[in-house]
Amino acid sequence: MRAEQQVRADFVELYGAEPEGVWAAPGRVNLIGEHTDYNDGFVMPFALPHTATAAVSRRTDGRLRLHSADLEDGVAELRLDDLTPESDRAWTAYPAGVVWALREAGHPVTGADIHLTSTVPSGAGLSSSAALEVVVALALNDLFELGLPRWQLARLCQRAENVYVGAPTGIMDQTASACCEAGHALFLDTRDLSQKQIPFDLAAEGMRLLVVDTQVKHAHSDGEYGKRRAGCEKGAALLGVDALRDIPYAGLDAALERLGDEEEVRRLVRHVVTEDQRVERVVSLLKSGETRAIGPVLVEGHASLRDDFRISCPELDLVVDTALAGGALGARMTGGGFGGSAIVLAEAADVDTITKAVEEAFAAAGFTAPRVFEAVPSAGARRLA
Repeated sequence: MRAEQQVRADFVELYGAEPEGVWAAPGRVNLIGEHTDYNDGFVMPFALPHTATAAVSRRTDGRLRLHSADLEDGVAELRLDDLTPESDRAWTAYPAGVVWALREAGHPVTGADIHLTSTVPSGAGLSSSAALEVVVALALNDLFELGLPRWQLARLCQRAENVYVGAPTGIMDQTASACCEAGHALFLDTRDLSQKQIPFDLAAEGMRLLVVDTQVKHAHSDGEYGKRRAGCEKGAALLGVDALRDIPYAGLDAALERLGDEEEVRRLVRHVVTEDQRVERVVSLLKSGETRAIGPVLVEGHASLRDDFRISCPELDLVVDTALAGGALGARMTGGGFGGSAIVLAEAADVDTITKAVEEAFAAAGFTAPRVFEAVPSAGARRLA
């Protein structure tokens, strides 16, 4: 049974009536541009074929009923007037936070019945939470005829995660889920939210992009992510700019000199400024048809995340090192760090060899076996039925 048919059937069993519609929103892989989004910088994600799917109907009684097919919990029932930031530590905080953010912004959401399921791996750095938020936001936008554009839905979903959930994430994940197009990577300026869809069809050029989920779980709402963000904000303040995006690559050495003995801040600043430049290099290479040449840029990005931002881990480093030794064109960790996934750019003919080498390296190191799958640039959030 197709996902939309299954989620519709489950909705009927749960709530006793047909849903008014079924929607889907994808997870994402970030090709390049890590920890730049909350520094007003550049990012380049693309959507995965893995999605959160929701069957939804409106209510008029100020109640929100939530259920996930992926958990053994029953239906959670919440009163809209009781929704309070950081009051919920369960999965329900993500969809409830979206409802809270819409109502806080003045949009007339009067309640809903929602049944969800997701194929986006949780804790793998592939934005499972953003997919959950965006699918709910899109459904409510349609059902309540709010007329909000995709970028604005992404902003409201980010507010839900920042304020209601309490995770200090940037705008990239929600924008990618809401706005990506199949066969393209999204070049996003997180300052003004301007977007450019960059063709990214690896299969047509004989290449593949693998995602290697290390099975090491990460959590954005823990302290380390927040520390990095605070350090970046400190760097911007010390340098007298609104955000680190305002430090030009050509002026990086001078900026680092001005930071003196603030060694930790210096490392964070160096990563963000060089990472913004890496995004621009990848865009230029893709536009000029030099797709294979992005491989070394990905490797540079991993080294910067490992050595300057210090958010890699042994499992991520092992993926990158093993893949490169096995002939990959490029590889790097992707996502927030401290676990999650790495991406590997490879010739199609080398995929099986590289996959086997990574699996054997994990076994030899005594690590949990990784999950490896191909990342195909896919469509953003959409109504299915």
